[in-house]
Amino acid sequence: MGTTTSPRTLAEAIRARDDASLAGLLRARPDLLTPVPGDMTQLATRAGTRASVVRALEHLDRFALQTAEALAVAPDPAPYETLLALLTGDGQDDGDQRHDADTAITDALPTALHTLREQALVWGDDDRLRLVRTARELLAPSPQHPSPTGLGPTVAEATAGMSPGRLQDILASAGLHATHDPVSAVAALTELFTDRARMAALLDTAPAEALSVLDRLVWGPPYGEVTANPTPPVRWLRDRGLLLPVSARTVVLPREAALHLRAGRAHHTPEPLPPAVKGVAQRDPQAVDSLAAGQAFLAVSTVEELLTDWNQGGPAALRSGGLSVRELKRTATALDVPEPVAAFWTELAYAAGLLASDGEADERYAPTPAYDDWAELPAQERWAHLATAWLTATRTAGLVGGQNAKGRALSALGPDLDRSAAPEVRRRVLALLATLEPGTAADPQTVLARLRWERPLRGASASADNTSDLRSRIALWTLSESELLGITGRGALAAHTRALLDSGPAEAAALLAPLLPEPLDHVLLQADLTAVAPGPLERPLADLLSTLADIESKGGATVYRFTPGSVRRALDAGQSASDLHAFLAAHSRTPVPQPLSYLIDDVARRHGRLRIGAASSYVRCDDEAVLNEILADKRSAPLRLRRLAPTALAAQVDPASLLDGLREMGYAPAAESAEGDVLITRAGTRRTPPRTAPVPVPEGPPVPDATLLDAAVRAIRAGDTAATVARKDQDGAPDATQTGPGSLPRTTSAETLATVQAAVLTGSALWIGYVNADGAASQRVIAPVRVEGGFVTAYDHTADEVRTYPLHRITGVAELAEDATP
Repeated sequence: MGTTTSPRTLAEAIRARDDASLAGLLRARPDLLTPVPGDMTQLATRAGTRASVVRALEHLDRFALQTAEALAVAPDPAPYETLLALLTGDGQDDGDQRHDADTAITDALPTALHTLREQALVWGDDDRLRLVRTARELLAPSPQHPSPTGLGPTVAEATAGMSPGRLQDILASAGLHATHDPVSAVAALTELFTDRARMAALLDTAPAEALSVLDRLVWGPPYGEVTANPTPPVRWLRDRGLLLPVSARTVVLPREAALHLRAGRAHHTPEPLPPAVKGVAQRDPQAVDSLAAGQAFLAVSTVEELLTDWNQGGPAALRSGGLSVRELKRTATALDVPEPVAAFWTELAYAAGLLASDGEADERYAPTPAYDDWAELPAQERWAHLATAWLTATRTAGLVGGQNAKGRALSALGPDLDRSAAPEVRRRVLALLATLEPGTAADPQTVLARLRWERPLRGASASADNTSDLRSRIALWTLSESELLGITGRGALAAHTRALLDSGPAEAAALLAPLLPEPLDHVLLQADLTAVAPGPLERPLADLLSTLADIESKGGATVYRFTPGSVRRALDAGQSASDLHAFLAAHSRTPVPQPLSYLIDDVARRHGRLRIGAASSYVRCDDEAVLNEILADKRSAPLRLRRLAPTALAAQVDPASLLDGLREMGYAPAAESAEGDVLITRAGTRRTPPRTAPVPVPEGPPVPDATLLDAAVRAIRAGDTAATVARKDQDGAPDATQTGPGSLPRTTSAETLATVQAAVLTGSALWIGYVNADGAASQRVIAPVRVEGGFVTAYDHTADEVRTYPLHRITGVAELAEDATP
């Protein structure tokens, strides 16, 4: 700790740290930094608050937490040897296996204790170790909050309030000398339970049934219920103080007796070493990289397919936000994936900033303008963008379909899906996979066991099959999502993922690029009105082909089918029949089949003969016979058509409905503008206003950077100097009346001005009390450099900067003792 005398308080222990250790405390517990404490006393007080201590305990690994739990049941203060004995036992039942475990505990305890000290949960020298009082209260046993160690209260705590007569009866039954002094009686009983030889002799006389009762209570919980007329074994234990009454129907096994039965150990199974992550299969690393690269390309294609499907405006948003169950099912069908996987892809696109709601009154989801930029990137860079967004996102797709705290269903893209622990868990899972040899897949249960050791939940089961806690569920989702995204291949971490974790997206994209298939500039047209793309297509070719034909099947090769509707869609987008013939001839490795040419010419010949405009809407056609045919068709009745002229009909529905109705009747109408020009419908024109990707929800205060830590340490040091520095009184002697945090000097205005002016001439430092414009009082150490116009300009050691103070706001000044000058 850097001191020659043992600290008396936590504040003294923190004050004795060097700057590096103090910065380490603030880095490990960033909540202590908001706002920056004024001095060490304030820092120590904040470090002992319940909320801060709970947060610090939840970030300990299992052995550090077990060490803290052992200190919570140890005497306060406890020497290092007592703490070690609580973890290793008294050696009475040691075998070879226990000896090895005790050696591991002995080796690991200094590191665990150093962690607790660095985080200000334990303070004091090794001969007087103290657990912070709040941590002791959180971890100490009580009927309402049993200790994680399974130990009950001490004999002194359990007998508090017990009548002297009852204590004498217990002493007599235990074969001890009776005393009328309750304190002596408790001490005698405690001495009996901590004496191994005498305690063993007492238990040798116990009935076998009584020992069975103790076996059920020894490892906790130590409380049991008794009837008004307990059984003889329970009565035997109660009469000798081995079970002490807590209430009329509850008894407890005192801590000292339990420790004897446990051979002095506070924990049944101390875990000084983290469990190893084990591999279950070894594969060729190159095969793993190829598999992961193929899945990465599929991930990019799936996100692109999803957003292309929503190009004209995606599904409507629920009033409470998110997708309805029906829309999620429709999306899953369109992507040909299960619903949980469809939820993952939509959440990934949203987290990457490629998808958002349009913010309109009739709110719908659609691609963002950022999607157009993303779509122009090479495939490897698109994957790196998705993978980076997934690593940092706090939105957790695995929760979709569950319920929130109020029992409401959680929907994809809806609220309440943020879990601040998700990014840290994802990175930690991938880091554990990275510890294995390349090509090795990890056993998921060993990954979960390691995560629970690194961040145990207080009071939770540590069994390997317990996956009820959120971190375990996120870890399992991480493993499955990694496979979907191409982070892993067959459970093994890919080389480009290792680069992503170590070097960043650019290096990962560079390693992934050679493994991705090259885009093709051709397709194979077939006589059955289909086209086969034997691989990924170049973007212009893929865009136009997806407009001209419908995707029939996907996989290693994509099959497109040409239909009248798909050809009409291309004509609506501004293409002509000659353009389509030229496009197919230029990009097909096989001759254009005659049926396909006939299909294009037939649809193009009929396309645009009917013109739709706004009247509410109208139909016009140069061929009167066509209009007569429409009017005679019973299917046109819902359109409520009437003839305006030989070549024009009026309808009572909007132009879009009229277009759809006539197309269902088998016609190929075209929409026109107010000037009579054909309206061209371009795919992919629906975009949201510019949107930023959702900001991850941080898990507690952010970890401060080095610059902030350095400034905070200097500010706390200076504030502590101002609070504890020695001052002179008016006669020049050290002033013992104005010391201690919170006390402000009091001098008259004339004395203040004279002292400050003298300090300017001598260059000495002063201690001042100052009240700002908001009425907040503080004490500071300053070095005045100028006094004029009712203001003093000085270098403020507390803030480490030059400041100007109004003289009327200075409550008083005092000179510093010579050995206290900053």
